[in-house]
Amino acid sequence: MIIAMPPLVRTDVSKQRRLPPPPEPELDDAALFRQAVGPIRALPAQDDLARSSRPPPEPEARLSQADERQVLAELLSDDIALVGLSSGEVLAHLQDGYPPKLLRQLRRGQFVVEAELDLHHLRVPEARALLSRFLADCRRDRHRCVRIVHGKARSSESGSVIKAMTDRVLRQRADVIGYTSARPQDGGTGAVIALLQAPNR
Repeated sequence: MIIAMPPLVRTDVSKQRRLPPPPEPELDDAALFRQAVGPIRALPAQDDLARSSRPPPEPEARLSQADERQVLAELLSDDIALVGLSSGEVLAHLQDGYPPKLLRQLRRGQFVVEAELDLHHLRVPEARALLSRFLADCRRDRHRCVRIVHGKARSSESGSVIKAMTDRVLRQRADVIGYTSARPQDGGTGAVIALLQAPNR
């Protein structure tokens, strides 16, 4: 007995369904950047020519605008109302907010005097201008303790006008913490020792 077999069906391989290719691995940002830029070459290190060829500017030694205004105000102040102080009168003043021991330390000479000014034999306008400039220069140079010789004017019946002017100028200046008449060996009542504020950095 002969069994009939079903006819074979040929399939076209070209028409078979193709699978999509596997996805490529994702690259991070750094890898993508290197892939886009390509190979790179490091440049040799060089100095900053603009910085090395330009020297830093020299600091200008000048008064601040506040000091200049204060000097000008003192130069324009009226000296007619000044009354001379006696040669033996002790001067002393301390700004509010500072401990009284500062004056005691000044009287005892516990601060090192860093600068000195002698106002002997000067007229009041000249002495006042010189004193104002001296105090401003001391702050600029960071001098804290100074001695100012104003004299005693023993030969004057009206007392020492230079002494009275020194007392008024020091009392009015905000950068003078306090002052007191000097010890006998440092001039006594003919001089004052003043303590100045530290300048702003």
